[in-house]
Amino acid sequence: MVARTGSTNIMVRKLIDLLSKQKKPLWKRVAEELQKPSRQRPYINIYKINKYTKPNDIVVVPGKVLGIGNLDHPVTVVALSFSKSAKEKIEKSGGKVISLYKALEEVKDFKNVRLMKG
Repeated sequence: MVARTGSTNIMVRKLIDLLSKQKKPLWKRVAEELQKPSRQRPYINIYKINKYTKPNDIVVVPGKVLGIGNLDHPVTVVALSFSKSAKEKIEKSGGKVISLYKALEEVKDFKNVRLMKG
C-alpha cells in the first residue's frame, strides 16, 4: 500500500494548513476536501450554481468552477480555481469571483454560505 503524500502544489498545501487552523467548521470542511487527490476534487458548472442558489448567496467550491450553463442572478463564488468562461459569466451576472485565500479575509457573515462539492 502506498502512503498518501498530500498535494504536491505548495500553494495548496499552505492553503490547507491555513484553512484547517480556522475556527469556522466550513473552512475545516474545505481543508478536508482539498486534501483529497486533485482528480477527486469537485468540478462544478455554472448551471448547478444557478440552480441551487438565491441572489447574493456565497458559494464555496473546494475545486474548480467550469463555465457550462448560465447564471441569471448575482452570487459570490469562492473556489480553488475558475475557467475563463466561468469567471466571465459570474461577473456578467453581477456576481463576484474570489479565491479561497481572499475569502478567509472577506467572508465574515456565514448566514448565506453554501458548500458545493458535486
